[in-house]
Amino acid sequence: MGFVSKEKFLSKSWFRAIALIIAGSFIMAAGYVYFISPYKIAPGGVYGIAIVLHHVFGFPTGITALIIDIPLTILGIKILGPRFGWKTILGFISLALFVDLLSYFQGDIPLVEGDALLSAIFGGVLIGVGLGLIFKSKATSGGSDIIAMILRKYTQLPVGKLIIYVDSVIVLVGLVAFKDWKIPLYSWIVIYIIGNVVDLIVEGTNYDKSLFIISDKYEEIKNKILNDLQRGGTLLDGKGMYG
Repeated sequence: MGFVSKEKFLSKSWFRAIALIIAGSFIMAAGYVYFISPYKIAPGGVYGIAIVLHHVFGFPTGITALIIDIPLTILGIKILGPRFGWKTILGFISLALFVDLLSYFQGDIPLVEGDALLSAIFGGVLIGVGLGLIFKSKATSGGSDIIAMILRKYTQLPVGKLIIYVDSVIVLVGLVAFKDWKIPLYSWIVIYIIGNVVDLIVEGTNYDKSLFIISDKYEEIKNKILNDLQRGGTLLDGKGMYG
């Protein structure tokens, strides 16, 4: 999919993009605030760094991420185009506002108390769904998403997998800051789930299969496929080659 879009102002696709960005940002924020941040899980990216700074220095998570996102967004605009830029700006501003808004009411109390693994799973799913919706609008929520999308432009690798690679480097920051070996494990679980959920949302599922049948009884096989299975096919006339 392309990441530089050309929606006309106030068009149907323009409103759809905004709706996807707002909805995706809120879902992501819920994942961070209710499941990830309370357990000090730093699942890579800007918000992984922001969560570490929040728990170490008390900085607001959303505002901290917003400050980090600005130079990354400038880079994204330069490489991926200005139309990419306005939606990404909306994305990371919306996410930052939702994170700090939900944090104001929830604080650092986890929705699922005493179970970091379950929180990591649910948080990863929510963040992955939200991020996938944002990607569907051909935008990002800022941070390492921008790096992943730039890399995808040149490598054509799935966005979700690229996020895993980029964010894994940042996970080590949480290990150094909190000195708890379990945090990187939870963080990698979250990253893995996010990456796969994003690919599911963006790339979709592919159930198409190809089957080659080599036989001289092609008329019988053709009748079975067309009449019994009610499927189509392609008949090829080939010659064998042997060494």
